[in-house]
Amino acid sequence: QSTKQRFMAIEFDYPPREIEARVIEREAGVGQEVAQRLVKLGEKVRNLKNHGLEEGVSTRLLIYAGQLIRQGVAPASACEAAVTRPITDDPDMQRSIQELTKAIF
Repeated sequence: QSTKQRFMAIEFDYPPREIEARVIEREAGVGQEVAQRLVKLGEKVRNLKNHGLEEGVSTRLLIYAGQLIRQGVAPASACEAAVTRPITDDPDMQRSIQELTKAIF
């Protein structure tokens, strides 16, 4: 606690859908459709927070998934590597996120 008290805390929320999609599109080098699908996945995964998932998926992880997709990795595999596995070790939660990915892509 004493370490935390030495710094100023600023709370950030996720950017609006349109802005997040543009960021992913630009940073990952993917088209608008892929970026919008990644944003949709991000929103769905974030809804799992406090339902067994400790933390939502960051825009950074969605960008990583987009970069993998741009390089030719199948969306399901890209999202598993860049989104699912980094945020949870729980097999049931991983399956839930993989099902969301399949539904979106």
